[in-house]
Amino acid sequence: MLEVGEKAPEFCLPNQDSEEVCLRDLQGSWVVLYFYPKDSTPGCTTEALDFTAHLAEFEALGATVLGVSPDSIKRHKNFVEKKELKVTLLSDEEKSVLQAYGVWQLKKNYGREYMGVVRSTFIIDPDGKIAAKWEKVRVKGHVEEVLARLKELQSA
Repeated sequence: MLEVGEKAPEFCLPNQDSEEVCLRDLQGSWVVLYFYPKDSTPGCTTEALDFTAHLAEFEALGATVLGVSPDSIKRHKNFVEKKELKVTLLSDEEKSVLQAYGVWQLKKNYGREYMGVVRSTFIIDPDGKIAAKWEKVRVKGHVEEVLARLKELQSA
């Protein structure tokens, strides 16, 4: 897992509309990058809806919000349309970005071990460095916490 102060790994991934989104194109602005396990599951749906509900506040602070999961572009598009999401979702089917950010990890559930996404969020500053991070995120209240931290970072 990346540490605060480290350079954020570069990436280019397709969004729900098959358009490529690259971190380098967002240089000079704040980025909220959140990783989640799977579209249309209860926790992931709540998190996406919370980010959508607060998107205008993030944008007012000059921040771009990007969600990343290993789901396909088609799944992302269905998820966005079904739930009327406003956030941009990126597809990392190769899991290269998930691995670069250290969020593709061995997980345990009911005694079964498997590789999966550890729900995590990173704030990347305009210089491309990790300014804040959350690991093993609990969804309830998380988006409000990220927003508050972004405001703190910008006023420092």
